[in-house]
Amino acid sequence: MGKRNELKGKKVLVLGLAKSGHAAADLLHSLGAFVIVNDSSPETGSEEAKALRSKGIIVICGGHPEDILDHDFDVIVKNPGIPYHNPVIQQAEQKGIPIWTEIELSYLVSEAPIIAITGSNGKTTTTTLLYHILNIGGKKPLIAGNIGTVACTVAENARPDEVIVMEVSSFQLAGTEYFRPKIAVWTNLYDAHLDYHGTPEEYALAKAKVTANQTEEDFFIYNADQPEMRPYVERSAAWKVPFSLQGRHAEGISADDELIYWQGEPFVKRSIIKLLGQHNLENILAATASAILMDCDKETIENVLSSFTGVRHRMQFVKELKGRTFYNDSKATNTLATRSALSSFQSPVVLIAGGLDRGHSFEELRPYMGRVKAVLALGETADRLIDFASSCGVQHALKADSMEKAVQEAFAISLEGDQILLSPACASWDQYPSFEERGDAFIEAVMKL
Repeated sequence: MGKRNELKGKKVLVLGLAKSGHAAADLLHSLGAFVIVNDSSPETGSEEAKALRSKGIIVICGGHPEDILDHDFDVIVKNPGIPYHNPVIQQAEQKGIPIWTEIELSYLVSEAPIIAITGSNGKTTTTTLLYHILNIGGKKPLIAGNIGTVACTVAENARPDEVIVMEVSSFQLAGTEYFRPKIAVWTNLYDAHLDYHGTPEEYALAKAKVTANQTEEDFFIYNADQPEMRPYVERSAAWKVPFSLQGRHAEGISADDELIYWQGEPFVKRSIIKLLGQHNLENILAATASAILMDCDKETIENVLSSFTGVRHRMQFVKELKGRTFYNDSKATNTLATRSALSSFQSPVVLIAGGLDRGHSFEELRPYMGRVKAVLALGETADRLIDFASSCGVQHALKADSMEKAVQEAFAISLEGDQILLSPACASWDQYPSFEERGDAFIEAVMKL
């Protein structure tokens, strides 16, 4: 942390001219590094390329020159989305050139401590909740990383009396060498991104990098209810803080049906919590433990837990209308996320789902379909989703031509006390450029009722 002088005079190749690549190149140049930026896409009037060239930075677009690595680079900073089978990356690995992502830079330049949050699910909710607690508690938090703000840009200007709350993905963590957060949080581990990492073990090893460089002076908050995480947890040298939903535990943070416990002692009542779902309770425990370790007082934590209703597009409360409650869970782009959403409700659910057809099964939803009274199916998977819902005994399974019609029909079918839930279990790209735009369309349709 605060090792920016070590980058002066280094030769660095920034691979990928996206938001993070632009920010990394800008930062490295300002620190006195010799920087070349290379992007495989055509330049086509890129404002980023123009801005970097105006500072004297070499920018090469439209492909990877065969001799690009002849400059004897000290390090490569790559866009997290660039896979490791990329020819330039493979050649760099053969030459022994370190390959970083920009969150490594953020650690090297930051004067503020870092709280890094990773996990297959729950990263954004945990990051956002913790940010709110720290903000209300006067801890001067900055939010950064995979949540939408480039980490190295935030870290460059961070002061020692601030704290960076950073959401980090497996893609980002895979490209770290020295990265060492003061507090590391690992929410959970499920198989994901195997097309990128290759195997479940490689994916888990990337996640485990969140704690790889921690020492006994740091804290590692992890999900104690997942035995598959144990081998990676045991390798951590940090002070371990487990969280568990399996009743009262003497160590870490835990919960039963009534209370949240800190180090085995009652801390807060669960009845004050506004955020629904067992999966969100895990996120709450992780965020609360982090806040306690940052010396936030109990009153502040209680105030935020009693008012926080989730992040936009993730189990977001939208409105109550004539006894029906509407939730926007557009970020649920796979069946695991939709399963978590359905498990949050005891009262009947009218489910709006469907989208891009990747050929995946809906079978993971079957144990929870008993609480679904109707399905409004959208997009490419509509017919498959209707067949699946019918096989689960759902009486009303209908196709909707648009989000507005789906919301109107869901409202017409529903009764007082029902929940109307958008949780697609599919990506949005067959109908919408992003899950955010899909969620916004849902909210707009609800507001029109």
